[in-house]
Amino acid sequence: MKRIGILTAGGDTPAINATVVGAVVRACQRKIEVFGFIKGFSSLFNPRVPHVHLNPLFTPIPELDMTRGGTLIGASRDYVDADDKEAIGHIVERLGRLQIEGLVCIGGDGTLNGMQALSQYLPTALAPKTIDNDLGLNYRHEADEWVREPCEQPPGYCYARGPTATRFDLEQMVNYVTPGYATAVFVSASGVQRIRTTAESHRRIALIEVMGRHSGYLALGAAYGQPDLVLVPESPLNLDRLVERVVEIYELQKNVVIVCAEGIVDEKGEELGAEVASTDPAGNKVLSGAADALRHILIKRLGDAYFTSKRRNESAKAAIFTRKVGHTQRGGRPILFDRFYGAQLGGHAVDLLLEGRVNGVAVLMWDRERGFHVAGVEANDFRDRWGHIHARQLHPSFYDADNLRLSPTGVSYLLPIFANAIGQDDMEYVRQSLFQTGNLTQPYHSVNVDVNKRIAYLD
Repeated sequence: MKRIGILTAGGDTPAINATVVGAVVRACQRKIEVFGFIKGFSSLFNPRVPHVHLNPLFTPIPELDMTRGGTLIGASRDYVDADDKEAIGHIVERLGRLQIEGLVCIGGDGTLNGMQALSQYLPTALAPKTIDNDLGLNYRHEADEWVREPCEQPPGYCYARGPTATRFDLEQMVNYVTPGYATAVFVSASGVQRIRTTAESHRRIALIEVMGRHSGYLALGAAYGQPDLVLVPESPLNLDRLVERVVEIYELQKNVVIVCAEGIVDEKGEELGAEVASTDPAGNKVLSGAADALRHILIKRLGDAYFTSKRRNESAKAAIFTRKVGHTQRGGRPILFDRFYGAQLGGHAVDLLLEGRVNGVAVLMWDRERGFHVAGVEANDFRDRWGHIHARQLHPSFYDADNLRLSPTGVSYLLPIFANAIGQDDMEYVRQSLFQTGNLTQPYHSVNVDVNKRIAYLD
């Protein structure tokens, strides 16, 4: 190969630029040109295919910075539809005119799904990124356990997990952890610690919502911030048990901090954050997030008298509050773990292309003897029997549903990731950069301004 393309797709994460840097550096070592496609798959649908030459004369452009969050070549939620043969034909023709011989995609399960259509026409490889940590398998044959069931909603069927006979072990996990996750946990756990002091000072109950619609890894990792309870989407919530635990903890310490993933479900499997029974002045059902739905439930279940009788708050509404960590989870400078392994996986994705591993996925594996190491697997391993790729969910052994906490196995899962996740330079960077005088006097300079000057187009 003489020239390859690289694109980033889906939501931004702190580790994407580090992964791009790893891929470009490896390509330079192998004397391969790299074209970065602007705004992910979206650029391939554009007849002019906006792109940037990332290593002219086999030298990375100066804008490539592995400590910068987000993605300097942009991303979008556009994906290639395998049934749209006309669009695929145009994309393949455009890549041919650019003399692109292989494509590295950086993304999560959605990107891997979108990449499958193109893999039929040119070599492709995926380097994982997602703060949700949901690209992977708990064990090699997990994808084969999904079943398709009739469903009233289009397209007339839905997917569900079937039973498993596999004995779980952490060493069996395919793609143990995805770059972007460690930094998101760092931000979330820090937020939990800071909210605690407010809850403690004012005798309040805090509900902190983190991302994770179908996967509870972020909520699991936020346990480093020492919340009292953790709620994950994989475990249907017993509301009676939740109220019981809240009362137990509040009676003891006069404050409670609860971390919930945005996709938590009730015992019927319905998302709590979809809607609540209360109505607005027009009589419409009130849409809310998971934390807001939980707050509404706790206010109703506990009632004002519980707080006023002990003079701890003037009402249940005043005592129970919510906070969303929100997009701060996916932004900012990546910590050491994500920078290092993001770069490793980006470089390995290039190697997969050069080794002829068509439709391969660079993954981060872990075992007790060697620790973390990169490897390559086939994208087909992630697909169920109908060709669909599902978001990885927490294995049931990671969570203690009775105590609403992570289990000993969940603790064991997190320890290898975060034992040395933060480098000395991470904290030193904050000390040196945040309160610089120039931050007050100079406007922010976006990397988009510099990259824009390098964008080229297909004639």
